[in-house]
Amino acid sequence: MTILLVTGGAGFIGGAVVTDALARGWEVRVLDSLRPDVHGTAPALDPRVELLIGDVRDRETVDAALQGIDVVSHQAAKVGLGVDFADAPDYVDSNVTGTAVLLAAMTDAGVKHLVVASSMVVYGEGAYRDADGPVRPGPRSVADLDAGRFDPLGADGEPLHPELIDEDAPLDPRNVYALSKLAQEQLASSWARATGGSAIALRYHNVYGPGMPQNTPYAGVGSLFRSALERGEAPRVFEDGRQRRDFVHVRDVAGANLAALHAVSGMDAGAFRAYNVGSGLVHTIGELAGALSETSNGPAPVTTGEYRLGDVRHITASSARIAAELGWSAGIPFEAGVREFATAPLRAAVTR
Repeated sequence: MTILLVTGGAGFIGGAVVTDALARGWEVRVLDSLRPDVHGTAPALDPRVELLIGDVRDRETVDAALQGIDVVSHQAAKVGLGVDFADAPDYVDSNVTGTAVLLAAMTDAGVKHLVVASSMVVYGEGAYRDADGPVRPGPRSVADLDAGRFDPLGADGEPLHPELIDEDAPLDPRNVYALSKLAQEQLASSWARATGGSAIALRYHNVYGPGMPQNTPYAGVGSLFRSALERGEAPRVFEDGRQRRDFVHVRDVAGANLAALHAVSGMDAGAFRAYNVGSGLVHTIGELAGALSETSNGPAPVTTGEYRLGDVRHITASSARIAAELGWSAGIPFEAGVREFATAPLRAAVTR
């Protein structure tokens, strides 16, 4: 029987990974700090799970969590764009230091296989094309954003055409969270080379589904819309609502993790591989807000024209690599997933 450690296993995605692993007959241990800015109240875990409450940055705790473990699913991280730059030390400490402590402990414990949760944010702005071929635009200017010119522009001043991005695209993190996720990938790759271990990074696109966090600035856009509707308020859609995203259901993301956890133990010593985890389908943020409002009979979304400087305009995934190499593809259609999500329970509200 495979013995799996899931860091952050009491969280939104980690909890789905735990559920899937148990269904496949794995033995699961969870290490989670149960941070109050993530968990409104401690969630109830399956009684088959061994829960260790502690921080992944604490070496003694991690050493205890790794005893007898075959493979690690590293989901523990501070997520989202954050409130402002004052969040930077916590992002770096939680995500980068936490990963470094975990990898050092894995080395000493002789645990050789790791799957780490990464993110689409490592790409920065997505893939684009103009009349002459592929283009990777720089950050959008404040002047353009203030003027409502949200789409990246080509040399001719015309909006660029967005395309799906694949794993070979240059990495260009543009905010503190993105930098911390890229650092996690680079640490995992360096650890694999140095120790003869093997590691897979899963670059999640926009994950949504039952059990998302509620009323927290660190949650994804789907959670922010659902939280507004729970309060009887209209979802507030930034920019013009036409930002393109790839929305992938949390149960599909759990399936991708299990596929990676199966595969990582068969990889060559020292190997590292990154995979996009998305549905492969394009929807806009405005479409998500509208579908949630309609399905829940809530107020229609309000498009505000506001923006966050660290956001990117269009980022959508090609998940061809993970389909070809690991045999995984998303199975829950957008319409069915949003219909479920519109009325599914969220996690307990976070008080701030």
